[in-house]
Amino acid sequence: MTQRYELRTEDERYPRALREEEGVRAEVLYVLGDPDVLQEPMVSVIGARKATPYGVAVAQMAGRIAGECGITVVSGGAMGCDYAASKAALDAGGKTVIVCGNGADRIYPASSEDVFRNAVKHGGAIVSIEPKYTFPKRNVIIAALSPVLLVAEAGERSGTMGTVDAALEMGRTIYAAPGSVFSPTSQGTNRLIRDGALPITSEPDLEARLSLDYGVLRVIAPRQKRDVGEVISALTANPMRPEELAPRLGKTVLTLLRTLTDYEAQGIVERLPDGRYSLTARAYQEYAQE
Repeated sequence: MTQRYELRTEDERYPRALREEEGVRAEVLYVLGDPDVLQEPMVSVIGARKATPYGVAVAQMAGRIAGECGITVVSGGAMGCDYAASKAALDAGGKTVIVCGNGADRIYPASSEDVFRNAVKHGGAIVSIEPKYTFPKRNVIIAALSPVLLVAEAGERSGTMGTVDAALEMGRTIYAAPGSVFSPTSQGTNRLIRDGALPITSEPDLEARLSLDYGVLRVIAPRQKRDVGEVISALTANPMRPEELAPRLGKTVLTLLRTLTDYEAQGIVERLPDGRYSLTARAYQEYAQE
């Protein structure tokens, strides 16, 4: 049976990071799982709920690398980037702490059930500060628990950016993944980089940042790089419609549609609601990493 704890500020297992933040310190933390994980090195990974495949891929990369480095991933556990980061950390053999916006024993959203259950099963925890709806407050806790906040993808005005504001007020280090200048879902992260956030430009770059900030080394076998065709290479930079790709690649729209349909069947690309084609999150991991 999973243990439930109520950690008060005087409890030695109460996170030091929260105890030191007078303005955001919660009098009680409701914890489902192992409270000792809250004393371990952690990195918070956040991003858009309605994430693009690119944003999901960045969050997966962050969660996987953190897990392989022995750094616990903190997220909100919701759909999109948060879910992707926590699941990737678990798949890599790491741990995750989910700070939920309702009671720690309530799974929300239901689509994240596997991550909630595996977080506890594999040595992590689910944390809440109130047994009721408290999403805005929980964002501050996500920011406070870790010395570093990584933003995988965020629009200019979003709940993600609210968490970033809280982290900046607490003097946390901000990592941000740059995105296309044409993508509304990357305008927030691009602005953060313009204003001084540390840009995460590749997998080795993130590994180096974590090594410097946490004093850890990641030892894994190098992955074989997949061959990249011209269509995949073009879509890596920015999702496009077939009629946009055709003149750039010197092909007919019909030829490109056939290629894209074949790639879609293979799970390499997906058609977005606005008619553009994008690499899938899996394809970004397989083809777009250095």
